Formats: sequence, C-alpha cells, structure tokens
Amino acid sequence: MTVEQKAKTLTHFINGEEVIGVSSRYSDVFNPSTGEVIAQVPLATKEEVQNAIELAKNAYPGWKNTAIGKRIEVVFRFRQLLVEHQEKLIDVICKESGKTREDAKGEILRGIESVDMAISAPQMLKGEYSVNVGGNINAYSAKSPLGVVACIAPFNFPVMVPLAITSMAVAVGNAVILKPSERVPISALYLSKLWKEAGLPNGIWTVINGDKDAVNELLENESIQAISFVGSTPVAEYIYQTGTKHNKRVAAFGGGKNFMIVMPDANLEQTANAFLGAAYGAASQRCMAISGAITVGADTEKKFIEILKEKIANLKVGPYTDPEVDFGPVITKHSKDNIIKHINLALEEGASIAVDGRKPEISENSNGFYLGPTLLHDVKPDMTIFKEEVFGPARIVVGVETLQRAINLINDHELGNGVTIF
Repeated sequence: MTVEQKAKTLTHFINGEEVIGVSSRYSDVFNPSTGEVIAQVPLATKEEVQNAIELAKNAYPGWKNTAIGKRIEVVFRFRQLLVEHQEKLIDVICKESGKTREDAKGEILRGIESVDMAISAPQMLKGEYSVNVGGNINAYSAKSPLGVVACIAPFNFPVMVPLAITSMAVAVGNAVILKPSERVPISALYLSKLWKEAGLPNGIWTVINGDKDAVNELLENESIQAISFVGSTPVAEYIYQTGTKHNKRVAAFGGGKNFMIVMPDANLEQTANAFLGAAYGAASQRCMAISGAITVGADTEKKFIEILKEKIANLKVGPYTDPEVDFGPVITKHSKDNIIKHINLALEEGASIAVDGRKPEISENSNGFYLGPTLLHDVKPDMTIFKEEVFGPARIVVGVETLQRAINLINDHELGNGVTIF
C-alpha cells in the first residue's frame, strides 16, 4: 500500500455536515516536518461550489433575521470552544504547517482577538440619525449584512487568517464560505466542527476545498457579494480584477516587503535580537516578516553583520516535536527549492553570503522541507532578491550612507507593509 493510499481522505463542510468530494481530483497534504503525505484533500468541481453557494444562500435569511444578541451568543460560545480546544488546534496547525508549538499558540491567540472584535458587532452595527438635513427632512442610515460572502485564506496562518476574515462576517449576519489553502485544510475543517458545536445554523459556515476552479466560481458567481483574500501579490491582483469585474466588493491583500532601518546610534545587540525573531520566526513565512535591514553608514553595516552572524549561527531549525527549535520547515519542497533559487540568483547577481542555510544539518537526516537561516549582504536595489518577496528564511542587509537614502529605497519599493527604525 502506498503512502497516498494510507493518507486520510478529507471532506468539505457544507450545510453543517462533512461532505465527501465527488471530484476525482485530489491534492496531497504534507507534514512539512517529515515530508510525508498525511491527507488527501478533494478539489471541488464547479458544480460542488455552486451547490454550496446555493445552500448558504438559502440559510442566509434566517441568520440575518436572528436577533443580534442571539448571534453574538453563538460567536461567544465559539470563542470559548477555541480556548477549550487550544491544545488540539496547536497539534493540527503544527502537523500540517510545520510551525513550532509556541508559534501555533501565538497564532490561535491572535485569531481569538478577531473573534473578540466580532463579539463587539452590536456596537458596530449601530446606524446614524441626522435631524433636519433639509426642509424638515430627517435622515437615518442602517447597516445590513451583504448575504453570502467568500474568504480565500493562505497557508501560513491556518487558523488566525480564517478567523480574521470570517468572524465579523458571521457575527453581523452573513453566510460565509471559506476556501482554505490546499496545504492546510485540516485546520479549517476543525474550525467547522467548533462552529457547529457552538450552535451556528447549518449553511452559515461552509468550507469548500479546491484550487483555481473553485476560486473562479466564487469570483464569478452572482450570489457571492464580497471576497476577502490574503496571499501572494500575483494572485491578489487576479482576485481583485476578476472579483470587481463581476461587481463584488473585494479586499485582496498581497505580498509584502518589510524593512528595518538601522541607524548608527542603534543598540546593535538589541536590534540584532529583534531582527532574529522578526526575520526568521515561522521560517520567515509571514507577510509582516522583516525582509531585510537597511543599515546607515559603512561602520554600522559591518558591525551589524558580525553580530548577526554569531546570533544566527545559534538558531536551531527542526520539527515542532522538539521544544528547543526556533523555527521549523517551509511549507513544501517547491517552496524550499524556490527559496534556494532566489539565494543562488542573488549570489549570481553579486550579493555576498554571511550565513548559508541552504544545507542545514537536519536536511541530511530528514525528508522534511527544512532550510537554515540565510543572510545575504552587498545587496543592491536592482537585485531580484531586493525587489521580490522571498517567503522563506533568506534575509538581506543593504548598506546606505544616509537615512534619506534608506527612506527613499523603502518608499520607492513596489511592495510594502511596515518599516521600523532602530
């Protein structure tokens, strides 16, 4: 029997039930720490997505007309269940994403904060009233749910992002369809069980697993009123352009490039410690990860690299079962190969390497998708590794002479999320 045959076949979650996929297409779900296939996720057909949308559409009016207080009772119960099942959720996140247990716990806590925000929905749903806006006319506004909305989530936060982009939508009365990443569907299905246990009516929460075929139906189906997406920039552009073309409200969050500016007067020890966690935590698979440091002054660059080299050498890469590891593997072998490709290209373009993580010791004894922390310097703004997002533990140092030059490089960059000045 092959590994694939042993792997569990997953389902969709439609109308309050686990539903076996009818498509003959499946995608492997890996444990990144071992490289083994742990499940097979069905890739939905267009017809399956249409059926799920129709059921959500039928369920929506009842949920919309449920008193807001009753809706919040369900959301609050869901929050309690997230806390009660935290350890199980940590296990699921670690197994399918490769995160350390501490990182998975932090993700859940952040996700719960989104649920907390959703509990405040009654306050946010208040409208406005204006007296005598003209000729003895008073005007008022009321806020209403949209209907059936779809959320398309990434792999790097299997619980936090789905909770962030769905919790408020549920609380204010919408029916939500979640299309999780094919890499981490187990977490989404586990959330489905908790919503059901919390008392959410059938059809208000749906998980449809799939690839581009499923996404396209969500983008084009006239019953979907809004789309929320988090992922890479090329896909975000496609989601936005296609969704708005079909008259949907779209929030599409793409890739990021975040820098820290290191000034000559910075405490370099503290700055280096901050860099380690922000740059390499979760194997750098965070949209808010520090992509690189821009050091001001040649002396700053030299000292900062020397301190970083020593600290990076002490980082431990390994499986989530080892409580001592600082970060785990990247999500797939394809991701690992792509990161190595970016490192090699940077070296070809003239960058230098201070720490080489392409052959971490663990890779010699494991089939997991491990990469050690890599630090590149002598990086110039015209290099690919400066211009593009690298979703893995390959970080850069760029040396400049002035603060204004550092600010200009960041402001002129096509990608951005955040910046920190030390």
